Formats: sequence, structure tokens, C-alpha cells
Amino acid sequence: MLDSFVATVTSHWGWLALGVGLAIAEMLAPGYFLIWIAAAAFLTGIIAAQLPVGLAAQVVIFVVLAALVLFGARSWLADNPIESADPNMNDRGARLIGETVIVTHAIDGGSGRVKQGDSEWIARGPDAEPGTRMRVSGHDGAILLVEHLH
Repeated sequence: MLDSFVATVTSHWGWLALGVGLAIAEMLAPGYFLIWIAAAAFLTGIIAAQLPVGLAAQVVIFVVLAALVLFGARSWLADNPIESADPNMNDRGARLIGETVIVTHAIDGGSGRVKQGDSEWIARGPDAEPGTRMRVSGHDGAILLVEHLH
């Protein structure tokens, strides 16, 4: 029983199964890393199916292919960066640039509070009375930079 398991794992089917498992893991937790290791496992499985190589040679082939594929992928991704559909997804302050806000606590001496939607923010900008509508021109961390509407 153990001999048949070892034979399966050391055959090309074991490498192809590892490749499928890694590809599935990449789909479940995408990070653009496991897919390259999966490619190396697939290639190792194809080589093992075509050439009579032992387990030690298969492992060496896998390690070399994984290094080559990862290096190639790293170079390719450096030249072709992945652009996000929404680069400000996790930057709430940047998402508010251009939005209109209402002053809730007077901006006096350059600092006050504004409301946008159901959130209230600390704001810096020109003096303004409560109820004044202003535009978000930027942010400094969690502090909105505001200006008068033009």
C-alpha cells in the first residue's frame, strides 16, 4: 500500500496534482505567487512523464524551475505592474478628494470638523462657520484638507 502511494507521488501524476492544488490555492487566496510555483510543478510533471528520472532529480528539476519561473515572473511584473481598478480603495481620505463637505464645528485658526455622508472628520483649511459647504482638496492621514467652493 505504501509502495503504491510513494510510486504515485514520485510519478508525474504527483507533480501534476501538486500543480492543481497550488493553482486552486492561488484562486482561493490570490497573491500572484502560488501560480508560479504551480507552473513549476506542472512543468516538472510533464518532464517526469517524458523522461525516466528519479525522485531526487525530479525535486532538483522542480526547485530549478521554481526559481527560474519566480525570477521571470518577478522581472515581468516589475515591467508590467498590476494596476488596481480602484487604487484608493483602502484610502478613505483620498476617496473623498473633490467631495463636498459641511462644516460642523467652525474651522477657526485652520482647524475644525466637517461632515461627509455619515462620517465626521477633523479638517484643516480656511476659517469657516458651521453649515458652510466646502470641498475636500486633499488629506493628511485622517485629517481632511478643505477649501471654499469656487
